Amino acid sequence: MAAVREGLPDGRYGRSSDQRADRKLKIIGSVLGVALLGVVGWAGASYISKQDLSGRVITWKAVSDHAVKVHLEIVKGTDDKGVCTLRSQAESGAEVGRKDVTVDQRTDQVDTEVTIRTTQRATNAVLVGCTSSDGG
Repeated sequence: MAAVREGLPDGRYGRSSDQRADRKLKIIGSVLGVALLGVVGWAGASYISKQDLSGRVITWKAVSDHAVKVHLEIVKGTDDKGVCTLRSQAESGAEVGRKDVTVDQRTDQVDTEVTIRTTQRATNAVLVGCTSSDGG
C-alpha cells in the first residue's frame, strides 16, 4: 500500500500565499507600532519642553467665610515670567473664588502666600495651572 502524502513537498513550490500575507501583516504592524511610539514620544517631549512654569499648592486654610490663604510654590527659570491661576470651591463644588498670581521674580523658585477672596466659605484651594508669558 502506498503512503498517502498530505500537502505539497517542502521547498518545492515556494511559500504559500498565507505565509506571505502573514509576513506582510507583521511588517506593517511593526512599522505602525514604531510610528505610534514616535508620535507619543514627540508629543510628550513637546509638552514637557513648553512648561516653563510649574507650581503646587503647599497648604491652604480658610481664614474666614470670605477668604482663603494659600501657600504657593512655583519653580521656573530665573528670567521666566508668567501667571498662575488659583481656584477655590465651596462644599457644593461651585467655584467661590479665583485669583491670578503674577510671577515675575528673578529667582528659580518662588514661595508666596496669597489670599483668595471668596463669595462663600471655601472647602479647598487648587492650582488650575501656570502659563508662561513671552516677556521673559
